[in-house]
Order: sequence, then structure tokens, then C-alpha cells
Amino acid sequence: MMLLVLAAGFLSLTEIAFAGARKIKLKLLAEAGDERALRVMALQEHSAEFFAASQIGLNAIAILGGILGEGALRPFFIAWISTVYDGPALENIGFVLSFLFVTFLFILFSDLMPKRVAMIAPERIAVAVIKPVLVFIRVCKPLSWALNLIANLIFRIFKVDTTREDNITFDEISAAVEAGAQAGVLQKQEQHFIENVFELESRSVASAMTNRDSVVYFTLNETEESIRQKIATHSKFPVCDGTIDRVIGYVDTRDILVRLLNKQSLLQLNESSIRTVLIIPDTLTLSELLDKFRATKETFAVVINEYALVMGVITLSDIMLTVMGSWGSPLDEDEQIMQREDGSWLIDGSTPVGDVKRTIGLESLPDEENYETAAGFMMYMLRKVPKRTDSVEYQGVKFEVLDVDHYRIDQLLVRHLVPGEAEKAGHSAARTG
Repeated sequence: MMLLVLAAGFLSLTEIAFAGARKIKLKLLAEAGDERALRVMALQEHSAEFFAASQIGLNAIAILGGILGEGALRPFFIAWISTVYDGPALENIGFVLSFLFVTFLFILFSDLMPKRVAMIAPERIAVAVIKPVLVFIRVCKPLSWALNLIANLIFRIFKVDTTREDNITFDEISAAVEAGAQAGVLQKQEQHFIENVFELESRSVASAMTNRDSVVYFTLNETEESIRQKIATHSKFPVCDGTIDRVIGYVDTRDILVRLLNKQSLLQLNESSIRTVLIIPDTLTLSELLDKFRATKETFAVVINEYALVMGVITLSDIMLTVMGSWGSPLDEDEQIMQREDGSWLIDGSTPVGDVKRTIGLESLPDEENYETAAGFMMYMLRKVPKRTDSVEYQGVKFEVLDVDHYRIDQLLVRHLVPGEAEKAGHSAARTG
């Protein structure tokens, strides 16, 4: 009887171990030299034979265990009950007790406990039991082949796709990274780096570029004094023919410094000193721009819209700062997000919404595809040109406009509402999300 229980427990253990074993960990074991991991992966690719053999074994053991167990245990229960009861129902009571005992025995030692053990380390267990499992599959192959033939026919009739998908999504990777951070395997900052790298696929260049109003550029007739003043603050400058929308190239401060060292005049902004500039549409993602930088060996680009108007400029450093987040930015007055002593935040209007969500702890903002920055979020929610003191409440967070410069939101005050405030703001919150 105990041999049947142990055999059923072994099959239950292997079922969960093979189903729960992750391909990534198995690959790591295989790369470490464990050939059994390759056999486990091969079995997962063609799991029908294993599961058919497993079900044959489990059901055969369960039926046999029920027959043998009930027959072997009922006399003991009858003898035990007869000491206190010797009526006409004695046989039935003995049968019920023996049935319950056998069922309890199989559930506990053949199902519940083996499956819980298998869930603890499915890869290690799968690798450990692969050899006896392959032998068992060969023994059951004739019957499992017939069962799979019938099962495949039924699946085909009902058009059920049985192909296993091993595609890994960003959400799964993000969840694994977050679990690693909670377990202490990754530092919090490393978690942010990894998540930011994947965000490059969805974030547009507009979320990381220097906006048009902040772009410092040279004109063809730029004075030497003006050039000297400007190179103190930036490293690369678009060169424009009169206006910013007529870009003809760019100048690197290294070229200017070479001219200074050679005691040449800075006024000679001509074809020899102006580099060809990379022009990109504002619809590109940061990941696509990174590919263009890699292909062209450039690190500077001018961003234009569908009307060929310059929207801003972006460098490779801007992308790297997007990945590194606040860790890569100096903690000074120009920082886009600054937390105050009372727990609220001062947020620059040009801050990407991804950084805003991470900072204040929101999973999402409404209709995010319609805007890129904190200022864009406010304009979208307010449905008007914003002015000072305009505010929006969303999911217990209040966003208030602090400063507006020529219709552009410069700074927001963001804070979590306390329960009392949230109730008072209920009407507005219901209106905005």
C-alpha cells in the first residue's frame, strides 16, 4: 500500500516539476555542464508523451490503491468499531472509514505534499528525476501513443492550439526584476536602470530632448563674443541660417577649442567647421534613435515635426540620463523633480510622465498616449490653456500649476491628498479620473 502511495507521490512531484521548471534556469544549468537540463527542456518541448504516461500511472495507482486499500483496511476498522458498536451498519461504517483513510493517505502523501515540494525548486527536481521518468515513458509508450492520438484528434476537431509559448513580455521581466529587488538580489537603483532601458522602446524622443525654447544655436553671422559666451554652457550647437527652423549643420565645441589653440578666428563658421547634422522626426522612439546614433556614429540630432519645424535637439547623453534617471543628474536647482520637506514634490513641466509616475507611485495616468510630459498631462486633463493655481486631482494625488511662462507650464506642485482632502476633492476627482 505504501509503495503505491509513494509511486503516486513521485508522479505528482514530476508533473509539477516539469511544468514549473523555467527554461531560463534550465539553460543556465545546461551551460554549467549539466546535460540532464537539456533532456528536461527536450521533454518540455514534447510533453504530451510524459503527461499521458503520468496520467496512466496516477489513475492506475489510484484505482489499484482504492481496491487494495479498502480490502486490506476494512477488517481492521470493523474490528476496532465492533468494540463499541456491533449493529447491522458495521460493515458500511468499516467501508466508509477505510475509504476515507485511503483517500486521505493519497491526498496528503501522493498529491498535496509532493506538489508543494516540487514548487519550491522545480528545476532542481526536474533535473534529478529526468532519467527514471524517461524510462517510465518508454514503458507506457504504446498506451500513451493511443491516448495522445485520440486527444490530438479531439483538439483538432475543436481547433485547440496546444503549442507551448515561451515568449517573455516586458511585464514578466519587470515583475522578475521587482521580485529580485525585493529579495535583495538587485539594488533599487539597478531595478530602475533595467526598467528605464525597456522604456526606451515606448518613450519618444520628445520626452528626453531639449525643447525648442531652450536650444542654444549659432547663426552664420554669429559674433565672436557671442560664440565665446555660448560655448561656456553647452558642447554642441546647431548652426542656423537666420532662424532655428533653417538648420544647416552643427558645431562641436572641440572644434572651436582647436581653433582657439591654433589662434584662429572663431568667426569662420563655414563648410570646413560645420558638421553635417542628423535630422530626425519627433515620432521616433528613444530606442530607434539609439540605433540611428549607432549606425551614423553621431551623438547629436535635431528633432523636427511633420511641418519641418525644429522641436528641439537631443544627444546620446540625454538618452543615457533617461536610463540612469536621477542618479545621473546633479542634485541642484535645475533638477526636474525635487521633494520638499512636507513630502510634496516640485516638478518641472518638461519632466517625462514616466519619471512622474515612478516618483509619486502611480501605476498609470489617463490616456498616456496623448502626451509626453507633466505639462502635457495638465493641459490634457484641464482641456484649456493653463494658468497659475489650476489643479487636477487623480487617484488621490493633486497636481497644481505653480508657474506659467508664456502659456508654458514651468512648474507643478504635486502632493498626495490626505483622506479628508480626498473626500472634499471627490467631485473634481470624479471629473478627471
